[in-house]
Amino acid sequence: MFEDLKKLILAGDDGMDFSPMFSISSNGDEGEEIEVPSNIALLALKNTVLYPGLVIPITVGRSKSKKAIKHAYASNKLVGVFSQVDIATENPELEDLYNVGTMAKIIKLIKMPDGNTTAILQGRKKIVLERIVSDEPHLMGQVSEILMEEVKEKTEYRALISSIKDSAKKIIELSPNIPSESIVMLQNIKSDGFLMNFIASNLNVEVESKQEILDINNPIKKATAILSRMQQELEMLEIRDQIDSKVKGNIQKQQRDYFLSQQLKTIQDELGQNPQAEDLKEIQAKAEKKDWPEPVQQHFDKEMKRLQRMNPQVAEYSILLNYMDTLISLPWNEYTEDNFDLTKVKEILDKDHHGLDDVKERILEHLAVLKLKGDMKAPILLLVGPPGVGKTSLGKSIASALGRKFIRMSLGGLHDESEIRGHRKTYIGAMAGRIIQSVKKAKSSNPVFILDEIDKIGKDFRGDPSSALLEVLDPEQNHSFYDNYLELEYDLSKVMFIATSNSLNTIQPALLDRMEVIQISGYSTEEKVQIAKKHLVPKQRTEHGLKAKHISLSDKVLTSIIRGYTRESGVRGLDRTLAGAMRNIAKKVAMNEKYDPKIKVEQLKDILGPAKFRDDRFNKIKQSGIAIGLAWTRVGGDILYIEASTNKGKSGLKLTGNLGDVMKESAATALSYIKANAEILGIDSAVFNDTEIHIHVPAGAIPKDGPSAGITMLTALTSVLSGKKVKSGLAMSGEITLRGKVLPVGGIKEKVLAAKRSGIKNIILCEDNRKDVEKINEDYLKGVDFQFVEEMEEVIELALNKR
Repeated sequence: MFEDLKKLILAGDDGMDFSPMFSISSNGDEGEEIEVPSNIALLALKNTVLYPGLVIPITVGRSKSKKAIKHAYASNKLVGVFSQVDIATENPELEDLYNVGTMAKIIKLIKMPDGNTTAILQGRKKIVLERIVSDEPHLMGQVSEILMEEVKEKTEYRALISSIKDSAKKIIELSPNIPSESIVMLQNIKSDGFLMNFIASNLNVEVESKQEILDINNPIKKATAILSRMQQELEMLEIRDQIDSKVKGNIQKQQRDYFLSQQLKTIQDELGQNPQAEDLKEIQAKAEKKDWPEPVQQHFDKEMKRLQRMNPQVAEYSILLNYMDTLISLPWNEYTEDNFDLTKVKEILDKDHHGLDDVKERILEHLAVLKLKGDMKAPILLLVGPPGVGKTSLGKSIASALGRKFIRMSLGGLHDESEIRGHRKTYIGAMAGRIIQSVKKAKSSNPVFILDEIDKIGKDFRGDPSSALLEVLDPEQNHSFYDNYLELEYDLSKVMFIATSNSLNTIQPALLDRMEVIQISGYSTEEKVQIAKKHLVPKQRTEHGLKAKHISLSDKVLTSIIRGYTRESGVRGLDRTLAGAMRNIAKKVAMNEKYDPKIKVEQLKDILGPAKFRDDRFNKIKQSGIAIGLAWTRVGGDILYIEASTNKGKSGLKLTGNLGDVMKESAATALSYIKANAEILGIDSAVFNDTEIHIHVPAGAIPKDGPSAGITMLTALTSVLSGKKVKSGLAMSGEITLRGKVLPVGGIKEKVLAAKRSGIKNIILCEDNRKDVEKINEDYLKGVDFQFVEEMEEVIELALNKR
């Protein structure tokens, strides 16, 4: 109590502690009588109670509080101040406020540098809140004045006031932080009512107790309540004084830490408490329920004995206590039961994700072996594919299907090895690595653990996290993973690790060798339509508060959205685009506008704006020297025109179109092959002596590289030099060699689907790529004819028209 008297002002946002000050006059009237208005602006306080006659500063931070203060200051400067029942409530209503408060007058408003407003309030009269009149733009309430009862037993009342003054004097004397001048200040207070309010406001008690005092209208009962609480505080100060007297005689400067420890111990003995003993007892009780390995049990017992002998005041005590807490919180030999209903698992995986058959098949195979054998090391999978194809969300679906806990750990930008292995306990702020922390959080030793963006791990002077992962992701080692903080081996062999990556190029070879790589290609337009129908449209409809009757998107409309408004391998952009369409419909529904729920392709321009991308259709080839190739991009496949022309002049090969080195080498290889086989191809060898050959690939702003345009360049060059046009509706992809061989290339699914979208009817590929075509859903290949070749002569024969 009274410790706030030494402070001049401690401001707080409707709820921080602050000290009350004297009113301008002891009875709070300032020489004028103010009537209580029936309706008044309300201000909610958090951590204190305002009594009549006192002046306090309040730093107003909440929006409604600011508006209430400004409204009151601009009118009669009167505001109703009521304390909150729960300080966590940000927008209090009638039931959130105590019904008895104080009408205050705003003495002054001060604009603070941080943008907040400090109001100096003077309590005037006690009022009761009858109802809330309005809550916008701030709280307004209907109030009425509460008058104090008359004192009937004046002798008893005078005795109580005298006791209050005596107790206050003793408290000030026993409190080293309160100046002795406070005694004189209290003696100068003439009003008994103001004296009680001032002392009650400074009591070191909860807001609820202060409010109970404010609620009392009988002066004798009010004085009794204040005196009772003062006696409790006085007893605490006397015990503290006794403790000081006991230990001061044996203390020296170098024993200051010991003195503080003894003080705390004595206080705890007086209260019958010993927190340290309770903590140790709780740890011991948890340890008895653990089914951990024998080495861990021995280590725990050893550390527990050391902890019990240790002085709680030394720094190492808290470090060891945190360590023991981590040790018992880990799920040693605690596993969730797997769901061995393979049919049900397959249904869940198929329901959550469209396609991704290779991953699903691998999970089912693992479960099947686990079901038959009963025990098996979990596989360590690496899902590689472009962004947005569902690699990360697939992990969550797998955990749900298996009935396991799910953990996701992002490795993007990770530089510090200790993030994986943890810090040694000797360091300040040491903690276990993120692997152990995640297992602790999952409360299971066999969760599905997603290592997201494993290709984006950093490496600097702090260590190489990818090297630390070698032990984690090695099935032969991770049964005894060593964390620097634990200083014990932890079994991670039952954890199903699934890493995700956009590329294999940046993953350390040794790390890559430990994982089973599963390539996830981008989705075709047909697959995206199915994903949108089954997952994205229902999800976005729900998130925007719409129902099925409000919007209907046909396959044709979804296809137009996919082709005209997105260019991606995954479906993130499609999800955002569908969200835009849902917002447009939600606005119409909310504004009761008439519209046709069955969206048509022609309406997309009004809903989503003009199409962002053009769906390229191949143009009929009308002259020689033009061939169509197939390209793979990070957002799927595309068709690529290769144009060749000849000009009289200095012989040579000119390449344009922002081509990379590999593509330039393919052009040079094609030309060398044609020169060597000119007679077979029906080309006059003399043409190479005085003719400049020019190859151009359109879209020059886009860098292009890779070997897959080899046979396309060969075809275009042969066409322009022989004068034979390339067959219309034909596209091709394959690498070439000087020996005339056609080699396989990658990205076949994306390339083939791009060809079909563009209206291509015939495709030439390497024989070795036949297996890649067979993996594509037959429904997506209808109307497309494939020619598989091994020799470059076959390409020329299939691609060129007869003269």
